[in-house]
Amino acid sequence: SDLYGSFEPLPGLHVNGELTLGENIADIGGVSIAFEALERRLSRHPELRKEIDGFTPEQRFFIGWGQGWRMNVRDEALKWQVSNDPHSPNNYRAQVPAWVHDKFESTFAGVSKREKKPVPTIRIW
Repeated sequence: SDLYGSFEPLPGLHVNGELTLGENIADIGGVSIAFEALERRLSRHPELRKEIDGFTPEQRFFIGWGQGWRMNVRDEALKWQVSNDPHSPNNYRAQVPAWVHDKFESTFAGVSKREKKPVPTIRIW
């Protein structure tokens, strides 16, 4: 809960890590299980391991995860969500489960000179 509680979607407004804890764990676990399924599929069908538009299957996995959470939210709705909804705001649901995955950094190694991810690796299952 401390990790998500450290995020500030609006100045002075922090995610309620206690309120969102169960859903945060579910998101992180879901990414872990889905990525493991991708790895198993690719190991059984190596012909699927090809780049498309310059991205590996693993990179497309994380990109797709993030795109699934894209949404425009007005400040008023975001304030209500942070106070009442057991789900973290979508941008954190997109970013954090990917960032904390143990394969995220190696998947994108060498792609760009971005800074180190802002959160530690977490293993749920």
